[in-house]
Amino acid sequence: MHWAREMVSSIYQVNGTPTGRIPIRVRHSASVGSCSVTYDIEADKLTLWIPYTPPATILWFGNTPSPEECLAKSDVHDVKYINSQSEYLASRLAKVKTLYVLRPSQMPNLAELDKLKPRLYIDTTSLQPVMDEARVIKSDYEIDMIRKANAVSSEAHREVARSMYGLSNECQLEAAFLNVCTSRNAHVQSYPIIAGSGPNASTLHYDANNEPLAGRQLVVLDAGAEWACYASDVTRTLPIGSTFSSEAKAIYDLVHQMQRECIQRIRPGVVFRDLQLHATLVAVKGLLQLGILHNGTADEIFKNGTGSAFFPHGLGHHVGLDVHDVLSKDLLRPAGESMWGKRRPVGPNSLRAMIKHAAIAAADGNENGNSDGTNASGGPKYNTLQTNMVVTVEPGLYFCRPYIEAFFLRSDQHKKYINQAVLERFWAVGGVRIEDCILVTENGYENLTTAPKGEELLRIVGVDN
Repeated sequence: MHWAREMVSSIYQVNGTPTGRIPIRVRHSASVGSCSVTYDIEADKLTLWIPYTPPATILWFGNTPSPEECLAKSDVHDVKYINSQSEYLASRLAKVKTLYVLRPSQMPNLAELDKLKPRLYIDTTSLQPVMDEARVIKSDYEIDMIRKANAVSSEAHREVARSMYGLSNECQLEAAFLNVCTSRNAHVQSYPIIAGSGPNASTLHYDANNEPLAGRQLVVLDAGAEWACYASDVTRTLPIGSTFSSEAKAIYDLVHQMQRECIQRIRPGVVFRDLQLHATLVAVKGLLQLGILHNGTADEIFKNGTGSAFFPHGLGHHVGLDVHDVLSKDLLRPAGESMWGKRRPVGPNSLRAMIKHAAIAAADGNENGNSDGTNASGGPKYNTLQTNMVVTVEPGLYFCRPYIEAFFLRSDQHKKYINQAVLERFWAVGGVRIEDCILVTENGYENLTTAPKGEELLRIVGVDN
């Protein structure tokens, strides 16, 4: 069941076993709070419960969709007002043996529940994994909504690039992006906009967006609009002014290469961890050529984990109703903590663990058993790309002085590979990140993001390079 995350606050299933995908396709979603959903497995009936809006409330805040309107815009079987849900649950639960609740915090507020508990089994653990499995593979409708969100975001990024000469502060990039989204009826952002210039570009989740651009080389704009509650996640790095310093251009080209090569490798059956490792190896080779890394071969420095000084986060995550959609944390397992995407730190230990697991998988000959993302027993492997997944590919290189100095330049294991004299020229670059949303198709991929990058972006900005 896919409904807007703002719209559904509780999901209950009664009777049966919550296995397999619920056969429901929502054609339209709306931001209406205080709703819930029940699914009667035995009767195969999905009911949406919506709040009743009294006339006095309509006067002040407007109306909410009627049951008839919601039913016409979705594939649910029935829509009812939520004030009659308790009566429905009391009646139905008296006749079944099991109630599945998405999570313990969403237990129904039902006076009769205590009387039913001796004979009613309440399961608060089985439903969430099934819902996640249903959400991670996108339907055609969901792909259309994510494609639309990306179209709006891409046009907004294009407009910001066209406007760069007239912008003097990070806040103006944020405002320019929002203006385009709002004018195209996309009123909600998938996440807080990041517009970080100079050293702020080396902070992964910078959000102050209030400093002047003057005297800085690059600005990272990480911004994506929602469409019908489905997210996009797009990042572009733009030069400031009419010239591109040799250092900034070199790092930009290297990150673009990291992304391009990873996207070209996307297809069903690919282990996402291997894309992370490939991006890191490309980065290490490029940084060696630039002289930032030295005193070792690319393979030696890569296996030591020193590349994580400059590429310290996950390559990507799932995108859907949430910008970091369900099961994103599994993309880089088994080396993963409980974080993902840019939220997931990839330090030397994590990088070495991923390299080790990749070597073991290569020695075994087949990590998953099947090319469709399942293991030999048919179970899903969520670190493996499957058709109709949507993932981001967002490599970056960052020159965060406090981080690199504290954890790498003070470490004998790493500082021998870092040429501090050359690195000094690159601190002012700050950081570069390029991010697109990629749909995994049967035979490869489709890039849903059309925002300009590379030479096209530089032509729009009007930079001499």
